[in-house]
Amino acid sequence: MTVDVAVIKKRRTVMMVVNVLAALTALAALVGYFKLALDWALIVFVAALAGGFATQIWFIAGLRGPGKGA
Repeated sequence: MTVDVAVIKKRRTVMMVVNVLAALTALAALVGYFKLALDWALIVFVAALAGGFATQIWFIAGLRGPGKGA
């Protein structure tokens, strides 16, 4: 099993960018939910968290290498 370092670095960068965007979205949704009393903002918060976690799982799955479900 050989791991291409350039591919892993690119996947890590994509993961970090998506996680930052998901965290900012979740923070904005919490402000909308608690301060502005927007009920739908709670759904956005949960979706942002799920998106961030899914991106981390995608990154870890990519570490398994080609041909192993990645």
